[in-house]
Amino acid sequence: MLQPLVAVSTDVKQFENYTWHATPQQYLEAAITGAGVLPVLVPGLGDRLDLDELLSSVDGVMLTGSKSNVHPSLYGGDASEANGPYDPARDATTLPLIRKAIERGVPLLAICRGIQEMNVALGGTLATEIQEREGVLDHRAPASDNQDERFAIRQKLSIKPGSCLASVFGAGDISVNSVHRQAVDRLGPKLQIEAVAEDGTVEAVSVKDSLAFAVGVQWHPEYWVNSDSVSQKVFKAFGDAARLHAAARTGTRAAAE
Repeated sequence: MLQPLVAVSTDVKQFENYTWHATPQQYLEAAITGAGVLPVLVPGLGDRLDLDELLSSVDGVMLTGSKSNVHPSLYGGDASEANGPYDPARDATTLPLIRKAIERGVPLLAICRGIQEMNVALGGTLATEIQEREGVLDHRAPASDNQDERFAIRQKLSIKPGSCLASVFGAGDISVNSVHRQAVDRLGPKLQIEAVAEDGTVEAVSVKDSLAFAVGVQWHPEYWVNSDSVSQKVFKAFGDAARLHAAARTGTRAAAE
């Protein structure tokens, strides 16, 4: 069986006197073990990359979470130090990558910052510091130095009946973790809501009439992919879509079996 290649976003960071293009290992582990795909890191080099050539060679795109936020200038907001940090090199890479992947029908899984990039790329806006809004729950990670506590499964979501994720989980409620302080505000016109939190916060979206699996989730399924069935189902659905794309791209039945 072919192991599909999946393009994975990177953050651009400065340390050890170098500029690094990197992503946390948990996303890579989840891609390999949960989706059964081979992750390939895409440097945040913006328009220096030939994204059409890249998308001709891979069978999926995965956008990771990050401490950084999409720069507000990209959706008509005002940048502030409190809403940072920002990563403009990542923005310049992921936003056009999202649009081209959707246009070409390459499967897409967007996680945390990824769902926010997805919404901005398709004409939506973001709400910042949502915990300060009346009636909105605190979706930030609990204060702890223990990562298992910070990423604990503690939030209930309602899956929209008839949605893409309803075919993955079934309609009704699921439980996930919550580690974010901003969220989808005005939904991009090409997107539809897949799941919401109890306070109405958008927690998952998909592309309307998409040519392939194209889903964004606000939570972090990568963290518990080895032990949580909801997390496992997200990555399995993405991996299955990547194998279907590989089968169509290469003309091999075995890739989809």
